[in-house]
Amino acid sequence: MATVRGLTPKERQRREDRRAAAAELFAERVSQAEVARRLGVSRQAVHQWHRLWQAGGRAALASTGAPGAKSYLTEDQIRAFQADLERGAITHGWETDRWTVPRIRVLIYETTGVWYASLGSLWLLLRRIGFSCQRPVHRASERDEEAIRTWRQETWPEVKAPRRASGPGSSSRTNPPPR
Repeated sequence: MATVRGLTPKERQRREDRRAAAAELFAERVSQAEVARRLGVSRQAVHQWHRLWQAGGRAALASTGAPGAKSYLTEDQIRAFQADLERGAITHGWETDRWTVPRIRVLIYETTGVWYASLGSLWLLLRRIGFSCQRPVHRASERDEEAIRTWRQETWPEVKAPRRASGPGSSSRTNPPPR
């Protein structure tokens, strides 16, 4: 599950819609416990929403935006930056087509004049726009699917160590298992 800081705009909107539905239920005098059940949230959250609603109405439940400091980049700059990333690192003068966070920091500086001093802040931006280090966009051109299948089905079973027979054992190096 994404952290609050890492919510997408769609997820944030879903949360705001849920709070708006709670405001409607409060206006209909539905109990807090029932609101929590219907919306699938904790009673503590509903209690907090109810206090806000009583103090300021539905507007008090509106989202205040993403938490934390505001982004250094405008939404237009982020869209342009995303397009630059998708064109690949080679088109921006790097020898390989692999983006690293330090390379991305240089790209942002060259295109917007904004320098991200913290790689952590830059990583948060990358996560926000949907990039991750686990999912490359393209597979390697050298990838040989047939060789991979052969290795998995034929070679790996031969070299894999056999499992030990089940029986009493001990994780202690000083106390061997009973015989």
